[in-house]
Amino acid sequence: ELFKMQKTVKFLILLTFLFLIIVFYLSLGKDNSYNTENLIGKKIELIYFESFDNNDTLNTLDFKKNNLTLINFWASWCGPCRVEHPILMKLSSEKNLKLVGVNFKDNKQQAKTFLGDLGNPYDFLAKDSNGKQSINFGIYGIPESILINNELKIIKKFIGPLNKEDYKTILAYVK
Repeated sequence: ELFKMQKTVKFLILLTFLFLIIVFYLSLGKDNSYNTENLIGKKIELIYFESFDNNDTLNTLDFKKNNLTLINFWASWCGPCRVEHPILMKLSSEKNLKLVGVNFKDNKQQAKTFLGDLGNPYDFLAKDSNGKQSINFGIYGIPESILINNELKIIKKFIGPLNKEDYKTILAYVK
């Protein structure tokens, strides 16, 4: 009786050990990195943006009026947002591109000071006070920018601050 019980316990320990090895092996082979490349080519859903300054709203259907729209998620407390800002200022002069700035979880006065100091490149300035709008676009850090065509399809997503190469890429779509 004791011998039989010892065999059963050993078998259960072995089975548990094998199960754990299989689970760990399968987990190691899985890519857990956050990747939003699968959003490219997909249509965006109807989303409403609340104006930063007043009670106006902008929704994603308004993007159909533009050849291209670049949605830029930013905040005054974000260091890399300062780095990319000169590029946004240059892009603001492009006639076939509309810039929508989404101020992310920010202090309103500090955001106004940021734009007052560096310039306001945005055609429409929205706010995302609680961070919920950004979730709709797969934003997990700022700055991030999304280029959308007039068919409401995501053409390109830029994670991190826009740089000179990104500027050239955006211009290639605009021209």
